[in-house]
Amino acid sequence: MKRQLTCLSGQFWLWPSFSVASLLPHQTPVTNSWLASSKLHSAPGMALQDVCKWQSPDTQGPSPHLPQAGGWAVPRGCDPQTFLQIHGPRLAHGTTTLAFRFRHGVIAAADTRSSCGSYVACPASCKVIPVHQHLLGTTSGTSADCATWYRVLQRELRLRELREGQLPSVASAAKLLSAMMSRYRGLDLCVATALCGWDRSGPMLFYVYSDGTRLQGDIFSVGSGSPYAYGVLDRGYRYDMSTQEAYALARCAVAHATHRDAYSGGSVDLFHVRESGWEHVSRSDACVLYSGVTEAPGARARGGCQPCPS
Repeated sequence: MKRQLTCLSGQFWLWPSFSVASLLPHQTPVTNSWLASSKLHSAPGMALQDVCKWQSPDTQGPSPHLPQAGGWAVPRGCDPQTFLQIHGPRLAHGTTTLAFRFRHGVIAAADTRSSCGSYVACPASCKVIPVHQHLLGTTSGTSADCATWYRVLQRELRLRELREGQLPSVASAAKLLSAMMSRYRGLDLCVATALCGWDRSGPMLFYVYSDGTRLQGDIFSVGSGSPYAYGVLDRGYRYDMSTQEAYALARCAVAHATHRDAYSGGSVDLFHVRESGWEHVSRSDACVLYSGVTEAPGARARGGCQPCPS
């Protein structure tokens, strides 16, 4: 009777008199030395490589399982970049996100309004996404793009943790995200994020954009309301500030931005990344925060950044 051997490249029908030589091309001479070497490599992986010409996948590089940059479905004869520029949607969107590093960790804050043109799609969205216990990121740009790429980043970091036995550093996570997104440059991908984390080097903060830009710094604000937030941050930021001062500064900056920027609003989400992990500190109404800041005695004379109610 004949037996069936299944491999990745097809099926082989094996007779009882099957030999290794029957799988070789007719022009390949079979020698005793070759048969001896094949016996030395009789492991399943080597058998697949020898018989089916199978190559083991690269487990070190990223595996996003997404189409290549030129593999998107567009009409024949069209360049993807030109097609998206002409026929792609043009919807205005905006937000206010910020993050800064200080001696007690990293603070991340954002508003909660998701807009689609002049329409407020969601007044209570979450724009700070946890990646793992010691890493989170702010999201600015297209909501679907941000959510997709953070899921990809979460998976890749988890796989590296399983392979290496420890969590990658914040710098490694930022470099990985930048390298993956840079392949889609020019395809209307819109992701601008600040990665906030704590690793073996202490509190770390990186800015990553969808064109592959990657920057390290102490203060970042992203979104349409960032110019207003930067004005408050530049006036009140100190690296050696206390935890409560950092909370008040972050709330104050986002509250001022929501008051001036039409695309920002809703509430203010506040997160704190410590050595023990990240913590969601509070979600406060932006209008109440702005009223409490501006009406405090002497608030404007001192820059408008006083401790706000949580």
